[in-house]
Order: sequence, then C-alpha cells, then structure tokens
Amino acid sequence: MRFLPANRRGLAPSVFSGLLAMTCGLLVALAPPATAEDSITDLGVSSNYGDLVVGGDRVAVSADDRIVIADTTGEIEGVVTGLPGVFGLAMTADGTHLYAALPGSNEVAEIDTATREITRRIDLADYPCPSSLALTGERLWVGYGGCSGDNGVLGLDMSVAEPEPSPFGNPLPVSPLIAAAGNTLVVGEGVGSPADLFVYDLSGAVPLLLGEIDGHTHGNSRLADVAVTPDGSHVISAFAVPYSFDMWDATTLTKVRGYEGPAFDGFPTAVGISSDGAYIAGARDWGTAMTLYDTASGAKVHTENIPEGEVLSGSVAFSGRDVFSVVKSPTNQLSLWRLHDVTLPSSTLTLAAAPGGTAREPLDLTGQLAFADGTTPGVRPLTVTRTLPDGTSAELSAVTTTADGTFTITDTPPVGGQITYTVRWEGGAGHRWSKASVTTAVRYGTTLTLAGPTSGVAGKTLVFTGELQAEGTTPPYRVWITVQRTRNSDGDSVEWWESINSFGSYAFEDVPDAGEYTYTVRWAGDNRTGAAQSSQVVTVHEPDE
Repeated sequence: MRFLPANRRGLAPSVFSGLLAMTCGLLVALAPPATAEDSITDLGVSSNYGDLVVGGDRVAVSADDRIVIADTTGEIEGVVTGLPGVFGLAMTADGTHLYAALPGSNEVAEIDTATREITRRIDLADYPCPSSLALTGERLWVGYGGCSGDNGVLGLDMSVAEPEPSPFGNPLPVSPLIAAAGNTLVVGEGVGSPADLFVYDLSGAVPLLLGEIDGHTHGNSRLADVAVTPDGSHVISAFAVPYSFDMWDATTLTKVRGYEGPAFDGFPTAVGISSDGAYIAGARDWGTAMTLYDTASGAKVHTENIPEGEVLSGSVAFSGRDVFSVVKSPTNQLSLWRLHDVTLPSSTLTLAAAPGGTAREPLDLTGQLAFADGTTPGVRPLTVTRTLPDGTSAELSAVTTTADGTFTITDTPPVGGQITYTVRWEGGAGHRWSKASVTTAVRYGTTLTLAGPTSGVAGKTLVFTGELQAEGTTPPYRVWITVQRTRNSDGDSVEWWESINSFGSYAFEDVPDAGEYTYTVRWAGDNRTGAAQSSQVVTVHEPDE
C-alpha cells in the first residue's frame, strides 16, 4: 500500500527487460518458537521498500525479488522467489489467495498461499508499472504508473477466469497509493506537496467519484500511507506533513480528528486499522516507533519502540489483537515485527532483588503483577529465567502470584557476578502479557582457611597460616581480616587485625597462657566477595605437663 521509491518510479520499461520470465520457489527459513511476547523475526532479505498484508492466519511481506509468507505467530512458512521488483500486495480475508503487483513485468500475480505457487497472471502491459493494490470482495483495485505513460487506477473482476482491466478516474500526476474497504476506495497522491486524496463510492458497477480532499486547503503533503475503516465510513491518512494521522469522513470529506500532531515526533510512515475499527496503529520513522490509538476518542492506548531501525513505509496491519509491521535496520535488513495482544489492557510486572546476595546462598526476589485497568490480578502463573554472567540461561521453578498480584522468588545462585532474573506472565483473555528483569550483583563465594597447631605449651609461640580464596574471580588481597582468640573456660576473648598479602595468604603468631582456646578468623566480605570464616581449637599446656 505504498509508492515505489523515487529512484524506481522514473525507470524506463527497458530497465525491466528480461524480467518477464519469473519462477516461484520455496525457501525454508528458520524462526524462533512463538511465545506470548512481542517478536522480531529476520526475513532474510535486504530492501528499501516493500509491502505487508494480513489475511486469515497468514502474513505476507514483499521485498526485493520475493514474498515471505509467515503465520500469525510470526513464524516463517516459506518464501516465493523469482519476483524481481514485486511491490504492492493484497490478500483475501481468509488468507488463501494473495495478489502481488509486478512492475517489472507489468502484471498482477495471483498466488495460492498454501502451495506458494502462482495460479494466474493478469497482463497490464497497457497500464505499466502496477504498484499499489486493494481488494474488496472479488474486485481488485490497482494503482499503476511512475515509470512511463499515464498514472491511474483500474479495476479487475477476479471472479472471472480472465479479468479485463477497467481504468477509471482522471490521470494523476504521480503513481497513486490506494486503499479500500466496504464501499469506499481512496486514491492518494504520494509524493505531492501538496498531496490530494480522491474518494470513490464502490456500491455501483463503476466507481463513482465522491470528491477530493484537497491537500492545499488542508496543508497535506507527502502521503506515506492511507487506510479505510472496515465499514468504509472513514479514511485514515498518514501525511508526512502535518505530522499526524488524520481521520476524514468518507461522505462529507471533512476532517473528523487528528491523532496527535502538530508537535513533531517523527514523520508518519504507516497506518493500519483493526478489523472491528476500534483501534488505529500508526508508525513513525523515529521517535515513538508505533502508537496504538482509540479510534473514537483519539486517545493513546499503547506505545512501543524498537531497538534500532524504522518501520517500513506502509507496512502496518492488524491480525486480531496483534499488530504486524516490517522493520528496516540501518543496513536495510528487513524483519517482521509482531506486537502481541496490543489491543488488550496492559499489565505490568515489577521485580526487585534483595541486596548483598552471595553465591550458593539463598537470594530472595520480590515483585508484583498489576493491571492498568485497576482490576486485581488474582492467582497467576509466572515463568522465571536466570541468566548467569557467562550468558547461559536456565528456567527456574515457576511461581504464582497471590491474590493481590505479589510474589516471591527464592533462588540459590551457583556463581557470583552480574546475574539477571526475568519474570514473565504470558497474558490472558483480558490483559496483555508483561515481563520484568532485574540484574543484581551477586558476591562471589569465598573460603578462608586456618591452619596451625592443635596443642602448644604456655609461653611458646604458636604460628598460624591461611588463605583467602574466591570462586570464579581473583581473591581479595591487601585487605584485612579479624582474628579472635577466645578462652573456652570463661569466654574471655581478644581480637586483632591481620592483613592478606598480595598472594592471598596471611600468617600470625600468638603466645597464650595455658588453657583451651578457639581461634577464629573472619573475612567480612566486600561488594565483590562474600563473607567467610574459619576456626580452630588449640589446647595450651603448662610447661611441666
């Protein structure tokens, strides 16, 4: 549902010579298993342009020389190849048939989405460079032009074996961008400044022009995308200027409302409408990547950003409660972005770890699941994942929330270092999934040894040695430990400091009186290593014993 890029619109037909013989093939692509979370799946192709459509349980993306077909979990099913220059797409509501505009061969191809084979080709040699498609029932609408000859729109009756092109309307200055639903077709000038929208009534045998939404009057320029509400009553435009997504009455051709704007938060690039017409999803080239709006009120329902890149122009479509789009990386690598259950009320998870955790000792984490609409979560199952400093992850025992949504996790981390815990709720029929992560510094486990005599003679020197060791990291050195000598008969004790040398070892001497003593060495720990201690009992005899 977009224009070809400017550097393609001016190509002469000769550039496309040799592209008429096209073949279809199936490539196997790997995708991560589907989860309740949002997902980004590499489409295995680089391009500056393309289109995205959804029908039934399938999603199709055109890019470069292929169409990638995925299911509505985002998992790739296969790829139709050998389609150089493929651009605009349209799909039947049940997802069984896909239509593709092939400007390179001046054709529209019909594709069986189950077999991923071309079943028909409709010749449009007299209307070169088809680029934008829209489907209402059995009628396929085609926007063409941009490479040579006229620019315009035609209709095809796909219920007959050999559809005949039926052009209508006045010639356009540029290749049009089109959208249709119900009995409404909108034809837009994409690169114009100003840019106009032409609205047609499709209730009759021939499209009837209702009128024009004048770009000069409304200050509209550079149309990036356009959509029609399912009942055909309203048109939603995505003009680069005035920076907003706007709703227009398809009968009176007046503006109903804007969705944000005129403040600049990136140029609008794509817009889609949910199947019930209740929500609008709008993408921008920077700032907030995707915003979900309540159609009736214009209120923001949800916002989402991507780590890098931008949403490809015109590539937004709903699939039930999900929103799909195509993300283009800085290197033009394309990925399928799925926002799961985005129309549901949101949920949030919080997670915090108790400070001062030490390896091989219990660590408590607490958190809470909450719903944005204020309802009480009740008992809900949560999954917990622990990621160690070396990057290895393991799923821990599941936990459940209490009635108010709070929960506690107790884990015994096996090593020290920066450990990340992630808790996830898969979502439910009434609320969207959520997850939270916390990274906590777990101190490395330490051992403090103590070696020395178990007996001695009063007045004689006792010599003790030991080492401070840490698991998984270098041990502390040039630090201080405490030494405590306690007389076991009455509990009388003395305490002093000893230092750990650069080799991690220590030594001390003592000359006690006769009696039984317990020597205890203690390392208090620091922000990197845990505490440790060791003890030894020594019996000191009188000299004549």
